[in-house]
Amino acid sequence: MSTPSALERPSGVPLGRRLAARLVLLPALCLSLLPPHRIRTVLRLLRRGAAPATAAQAQLARDAVCAVSLRCAGPKGCLPRSLAAALLCRLGGSWPTWCAGASVVPPFTAHAWVEAEGRPVGEALPDGYYAPLLCVGPATR
Repeated sequence: MSTPSALERPSGVPLGRRLAARLVLLPALCLSLLPPHRIRTVLRLLRRGAAPATAAQAQLARDAVCAVSLRCAGPKGCLPRSLAAALLCRLGGSWPTWCAGASVVPPFTAHAWVEAEGRPVGEALPDGYYAPLLCVGPATR
């Protein structure tokens, strides 16, 4: 078993990725205050020229965001977390599918998440638990 490097925290997220995650947190928080149609418009502009994100890329981005922000790591931080993960992927040249929707079973709950390779990334609930109402996927070429 190897010891953690000096550039890593116990969370396993390297320093460079943590710094990049901190960089996207403020824009993500600002975006989360906008109405849904404005969020969609901004994300559609930002996704231009990006390749589709792999599940591994999206998971690394989500993990990094959760490592640097207690708000995003918590149960009520899904909107800024999903936006920050999408923005962090974009910094690396890729784009996941950003989704916002609601649960399909009572009680009603709203949720935002990212998907890659057709599946939600880092979500504890089974696929299909949330129905997407608004999605911004990678731009088609």
